[in-house]
Amino acid sequence: MLKSAEIQRQVAQRLRELLPKAKAWEERTDVKIAGHAAGLVVRFRLVDQEHTVVVEVSSLGQPRQIRGAVTRFSEIRRELPGAYPVAAAVYIGPQSARILKSHNLGYVDLSGNCYLAFENVLIEKEGKKNLRPSTRPLRSLFAPRATRVARVLLVEPARAWRLEELARAAEVSLGHAHNVVKRLQELAWVERDENQRIRLGKPADLLEGWCESYTYRANEMSAYAAPERVTRAFMSAIARAATAEGRRYAFTLNAGVSLVAPSLRVPAVHCYLDGDPAPLAAALGLRATAEPEGAVHFLAPYDPGVFYATLEKGGLTVVCLPQLYADLVHYERRGREQAEHLRREAMGY
Repeated sequence: MLKSAEIQRQVAQRLRELLPKAKAWEERTDVKIAGHAAGLVVRFRLVDQEHTVVVEVSSLGQPRQIRGAVTRFSEIRRELPGAYPVAAAVYIGPQSARILKSHNLGYVDLSGNCYLAFENVLIEKEGKKNLRPSTRPLRSLFAPRATRVARVLLVEPARAWRLEELARAAEVSLGHAHNVVKRLQELAWVERDENQRIRLGKPADLLEGWCESYTYRANEMSAYAAPERVTRAFMSAIARAATAEGRRYAFTLNAGVSLVAPSLRVPAVHCYLDGDPAPLAAALGLRATAEPEGAVHFLAPYDPGVFYATLEKGGLTVVCLPQLYADLVHYERRGREQAEHLRREAMGY
C-alpha cells in the first residue's frame, strides 16, 4: 500500500496535469486549518482569478474514511470560505464519489477518477478501475464464508438480527458471524439497536464494497455449445434436468436478469450448478467448447452461499438480487448497465 506522503506527491502532480493552464502554482504541505492537518494546500491563478485547493489524503478512500473527511472539510470551509476541499486516495469508488459530490466536494485518485467543480472549472472522469487494488483491509470481510453474512444482510436490509439468527441464516459459526459483524461495525456499515440487534445501516456501502472485491470469475466455469437457440424453453429444460438429478441450480447474469426483467434478451445462459456439469450437459445434448463460443455456461459455485435466498421466477430459480448484482457488475456484456438497472428497479438501495 502506498504511504500518504507518496499519494500526496502523486496527487499534486495529477492536479497540475488536470489544470495545465494554472499559473503562479504554489504548494504547501502539512498546513493546519481549523485544527486539522491538511495534507496539501495548493494556490494558483486561473483566468486571472486566485484559487485555493485544500487536499486531504486518505490511504483507503473507503466510505467510512470519506465521511470523516466530509466533517473535517465543513470545518475547513468555515475557516477558509473561499477554499475548495478535495479528497484524495489511491482509489475513490462510486459510493465514496457520490458522498463527496452530494456535499459539493471534489476528489482525485491515482486510478484516473476525479471530480473538480469550482468557479469556471468542471472536470469529471469516472469509471476507472482501481489500478492498485489492495483489498487486505477488506479481504477477510469478503472471503467466501464471510460473504455469506454480508449476503444475508443485503437480502433483508431492513431487518434487525440477533447474532445467533444471523449466524444460522448464513450457515457460519457464531464466532465467525461475530468477527464479520465487528468488522462491519468498524466500517460503520452496521449498527446495533438498544436490544443489541444488528441492523444494516448502509446497504449501498456494503454492496459496493463486496463488488470491489468480487468478480463472477471467482467461480469455475464450463462452456457449452447448444444444439438449438437459447430460449426460455431451453432454460426450463436445464432446470428440469438439474431438478431430476436432485441438484441445486440458480440462473445468474443475463439469464437471471431476463427472468427478473423479462423484456431483456438472453445472449447466453449462465447457471450456478452443484456438482460436475458434464452429465447434465450430456443429457441436454450440449457440446463442450471454448468460453467465447459458449451459449450455455455452468458455474461451479465458489461458495454454497450463492444459493442463499434464491428467487423463483416463472418456475425457474434465480440467485438472490444482491448476488445477481455482484455477478453483473464485472460482466463484459453490458453487465454494469444491467446491474444499475436492477438496483434502481428492484433493490431499493
